[in-house]
Amino acid sequence: MISMYSASVPVFMQMLGGLDGVLAKAQSHAADKGIEPEVLLQTRLSPDMFPMARQVQVACDFARSVPARLVGIDVPPYEDNGQTFAQLHARIAHTLAFLGGLEQAQFIGSEGREIVLRPGTPKARTIAGEAYLLSYGLPQFFFHVTTAYALLRHNGVQIGKKDYMGTY
Repeated sequence: MISMYSASVPVFMQMLGGLDGVLAKAQSHAADKGIEPEVLLQTRLSPDMFPMARQVQVACDFARSVPARLVGIDVPPYEDNGQTFAQLHARIAHTLAFLGGLEQAQFIGSEGREIVLRPGTPKARTIAGEAYLLSYGLPQFFFHVTTAYALLRHNGVQIGKKDYMGTY
């Protein structure tokens, strides 16, 4: 049986490492091609979707909030000021540092912990920790990481699956 820790923290760390590398390649691509960084940071496929920079912010938010809720601690706050490559790299580093400080023992029993989604709203819903991680948290996280990757790839950044996957 896989532990809740193993199904979350190492996965978030691997993919955030890959995302950090993808951002570094995007930053180099912009410099090499004379593209203003804001062009890549604010790119989107549709007017009603988050721009690339916000995709990274939200991916980091899920990587912090899901494990925090699973172990029953406050979600570490982070300002939504990731509007430059440097700020996004810092946000990822901050998230990785938080994840690196979590202990496997903290996750014992978290599969049954009750997690409330959208607390205090009419859409509030209680879900068990295992379902929260596997059916909500990880899919949300992967959606935003994948979207950030796809937006950059669509804009000519030379990245591939190995970049997306990071080191495993």
